[in-house]
Amino acid sequence: MKIWRLALTRRWLGYLAVAVVFAIACAGLSRWQVDRTNEARNANQLVERNFNSSPVPLSSVLPGLTSYRASNEWKQVSVSGRYLPSEELLVRNRPLDGNPGFEVLTPLLLDDGTVFVVDRGFVPTGSKQDRPDHIPEPTTDRVSVIVRLQGSEPVIDGRTAASGQIQTINLPTVASLVAKPTYTGAYGLMVSESPSVATRPRAQPEPTLDEGLHISYAIQWVLFAIMAFLGLGYAIRQEYRIRNADDPEERERADERERRKLAKPRSDSEIEDEMLERAGR
Repeated sequence: MKIWRLALTRRWLGYLAVAVVFAIACAGLSRWQVDRTNEARNANQLVERNFNSSPVPLSSVLPGLTSYRASNEWKQVSVSGRYLPSEELLVRNRPLDGNPGFEVLTPLLLDDGTVFVVDRGFVPTGSKQDRPDHIPEPTTDRVSVIVRLQGSEPVIDGRTAASGQIQTINLPTVASLVAKPTYTGAYGLMVSESPSVATRPRAQPEPTLDEGLHISYAIQWVLFAIMAFLGLGYAIRQEYRIRNADDPEERERADERERRKLAKPRSDSEIEDEMLERAGR
């Protein structure tokens, strides 16, 4: 039997179909990893472009309460008004440098009567209770604040929070609690304020620019697809050799393979295996 005739039997064609499906799946997963690399690269470029941008008035970036575009993320804007400390909220489950804690959201009442939510920073969880031991108070004076814009976060179903706390920075939820016309498209991470207070919550650090290992994973998925076909070819060849072991031509080829194997210098691992085998006798 010729090897190609063996490969075209129903059983091996079935294995080939499985290998093709597996390869298609691997190609899809590889493409997904490439897309994730592109997403990470675009996010890094956005940080590089906006993080240290010159502050501009809030209204020039967010003309309406619901205005926000993904390209606005990290852009610096300036706002002025008075904090509403009685409406302050804590965002739960916000670790920083591996430490559990909260982010402090303090609504800022602007001169036109609207409210913009300012994230004043991070405070750690208390030593004896599930809330901060101390929250630095905002200034009671009129204040000018520079912030970096962030989009509203989605609500996570099934999660609850104690009074004065929220699970995510979902701005429509914040607006319903403040009960005043509130910007629901974006909030701001505080950069600085004037006048400033003696102490403030810890500022959020600049995000790390890292594309991750997605390209490596993409290459691995391609290699897995190739290995599926190489493994299929190896299995067909081995079965062909077994079925034709008595064929004179195949015996001659087997003898030639054995001669080449014996002529090949042995590796250190093979020598070690032989020594161990002798010692175990």
